Amino acid sequence: MYTDPIADYLTRIRNANSAGHRVVEIPASKLKKEITKILFDQGYILSYKFEDNTVQGSIKIALKYDKLTKDPVIKKIQRISKPGLRKYAGRDELPRVLNGLGIAIVSTSHGVMTSKQAKQENVGGEVLCYVY
Repeated sequence: MYTDPIADYLTRIRNANSAGHRVVEIPASKLKKEITKILFDQGYILSYKFEDNTVQGSIKIALKYDKLTKDPVIKKIQRISKPGLRKYAGRDELPRVLNGLGIAIVSTSHGVMTSKQAKQENVGGEVLCYVY
């Protein structure tokens, strides 16, 4: 039993990246599926597959590596808002990660999106994580 499923999700990706694994399997939830779609759309993962073979289901993520240097594409994936200390940002205070090179994933009233999309839709929300 873990208290922060999003931190567990990010840690599994981080550990698989550092170990050089090609695929990582993670227990599914709606929020994790939305984060996975964002990571795929932004080019941080190669592909993903949602499997509903168990009660909870699972997510299989194919990690992406640089072709020449074999380094992982995700350099750092960091949890920002934690269950003990939530971090919220209004539409004017949404963070820019690495001067626009990375992404911040934000949970808003319009759904889960990047901070850039949230600025375009003029909404704020809970800053879940940074990826670069």
